[in-house]
Amino acid sequence: MTLLDLARTVENWPSSVAIAESEWMFPTIETVHVLALTLVVGSIAMLDLRLLGVTTRKLGVMQLADEVLPWTWGAFVVALLSGSLMVTSAATKYYNNIPFRMKLVLLAAAGVNMAILHFTTWRAVHDWNYTLPTPRAARIAATLSLVFWIGVVFAGRWIGFVK
Repeated sequence: MTLLDLARTVENWPSSVAIAESEWMFPTIETVHVLALTLVVGSIAMLDLRLLGVTTRKLGVMQLADEVLPWTWGAFVVALLSGSLMVTSAATKYYNNIPFRMKLVLLAAAGVNMAILHFTTWRAVHDWNYTLPTPRAARIAATLSLVFWIGVVFAGRWIGFVK
């Protein structure tokens, strides 16, 4: 079974058909997705801007992360679930959609960037928690994070305009 065959199968699930044929389900799911993604990107931007030394200079990086990241992860789960529901309703359309593929690549890049930060520079965060400027690697990761997440938003908006 190819990926396209899988997309066709998923698109024909009863729940997928219900979402596609309903007048209110897709727009409701999309609204939830956009709100969740707004919280994800906004909370990540707060931490990235702190790592860049642009905002909340008196607040330690660790304290801000402790306050923000639970919201980020909760909203990410909601965005992932709602996005998955939207994809199932038109899986073959998304399969051939270049902006959708770009969004997935940017999401993966953001994840890899975060993992690299957390498994390298973040291990010594206790040493630079209140330090400005933060280590160069943290600033690079924050810059890349902002670029990737802004790209996710642009690609996500672009998806609906490509046939």
